[in-house]
Amino acid sequence: MSLEIRPVTFDTAKAFIARHHRHHGPTRSWKFGVGVSRGDDLVGVIVVGRPVARALDDGFTAEVTRCCTDGTRNACSKLYGTAARICRAMGYRRIVTYTLDTEAGTSLEAAGWTFAAMTQGHREWSCPSRPRETKAPTCAKKRWEKPLFRVVRIAE
Repeated sequence: MSLEIRPVTFDTAKAFIARHHRHHGPTRSWKFGVGVSRGDDLVGVIVVGRPVARALDDGFTAEVTRCCTDGTRNACSKLYGTAARICRAMGYRRIVTYTLDTEAGTSLEAAGWTFAAMTQGHREWSCPSRPRETKAPTCAKKRWEKPLFRVVRIAE
């Protein structure tokens, strides 16, 4: 049975991520998300939002904030490719995401993304004036990008 892209609600995506993601909880917001299914079974979701890094939030860059599957082969690649196509249709010029420094990024490479930079790990989000529990990994991360525009050459 082949994989098929399907729409998902924000609540469905959050519930799937809460059940299956290895190191992150559900996101608090999104611009959009999609799912991938095998038959009637949802096997993965992807959530796209604004870039978390302020320097990348230029209005033309989208960020995959969660990609989560139950381990179904090729589901991640299908979701990353679909998210990029949707963002391109919406007028975005670039899409980015991050993986832990220990993750290979094979699904991203299969979907045509390229490694762009290594980011530094950061301290915990907690501070004396606003104490918080840090649940997400604070290690260094790999940033992956995919340009979404085509260079148009005008013949002379």
